[in-house]
Amino acid sequence: MAATEPDILTFLSRCGWAGARRRPLAGDASARRYERLHRKGDTAVLMIAPPGAEMTRFQRIDAWLLAQGYSAPRIFGIDTETGLMLLEDFGDDQLARLLRQDPASEAAHYAVITDFLLDLHRRPPPDFVPRLDATGLGALVSLARDWYPLRDPAAAEAIAPLVTRLCEGLAPLPPVLSLRDFHAENVIWLPDRSGVARLGLLDFQDAVATHPVYDLVSALQDARRDVAPAVLAAELRRYASAGGLDLAELERAFALIGAQRALRILGIFARLCLAGGKPGYVDLIPRVWGQLHRDLGHEALAPLRALVTQALLPPDAALLERMRRQCGQHPMR
Repeated sequence: MAATEPDILTFLSRCGWAGARRRPLAGDASARRYERLHRKGDTAVLMIAPPGAEMTRFQRIDAWLLAQGYSAPRIFGIDTETGLMLLEDFGDDQLARLLRQDPASEAAHYAVITDFLLDLHRRPPPDFVPRLDATGLGALVSLARDWYPLRDPAAAEAIAPLVTRLCEGLAPLPPVLSLRDFHAENVIWLPDRSGVARLGLLDFQDAVATHPVYDLVSALQDARRDVAPAVLAAELRRYASAGGLDLAELERAFALIGAQRALRILGIFARLCLAGGKPGYVDLIPRVWGQLHRDLGHEALAPLRALVTQALLPPDAALLERMRRQCGQHPMR
């Protein structure tokens, strides 16, 4: 059961934050919501989430990240039964906002992101996170089949098995910890810290052990902002060089997992509109579609490109408007 207002007040009192001034913070695509608390010059963030396993996962991964020296938020209090957590407040310097204010800083900030991923990927992933293998990567694209408008349902049914086969054909690399939703809106810039600790990490409860390129794709092929092609190419080269990887093979993996993530995100954004009543996500679909087709331009993905072209309708103005008209009218399935 979701936390009630009396639950929240009791929790805050237990944590020593009774009477704190509370202000809502912008949420995300999940069922979580956040409030910033103010008390005698101090601040903290209250997370209100569905109780249960999600909070336990967040707590375990948070502890692991802190133990490695990364800037995950310290947890000041937690109640898994009501879904309440009191967190360190990293402030408002969200990387996405900083990049809007100072586009010229993009290369420098993404270099720190690559440095962080190189450091993270040198460490064996914790044994308590699930493995996202080729079968799992393929299964996730079924969200496009289930929610995104289709031209050919039979062709859409064949996409997931093909993605699995293509992922199985990638050069074998040891799995690494992937935070999964690792992009500029989930990173807070902490200039008073040093090295990779300058990245304040958020929204990592769905972390998995998977292919090293996954979070590179998440950061450099961002559904919410355009990363300059020169920055993307430079960071891929730098990651390959520092990691001792073949650049051509890394680019193939980037294109494939980029296409996998884009297909999944198309399904998620369609579902958030059609079932979740959130029409704003429709506005992001053309960018994701463009990213998908840039990925599908890789020569190794010709069979997937043909299948996607046959299966999915392009997001022209008429299709996007139809999705907006149907917003919130489809039951979750």
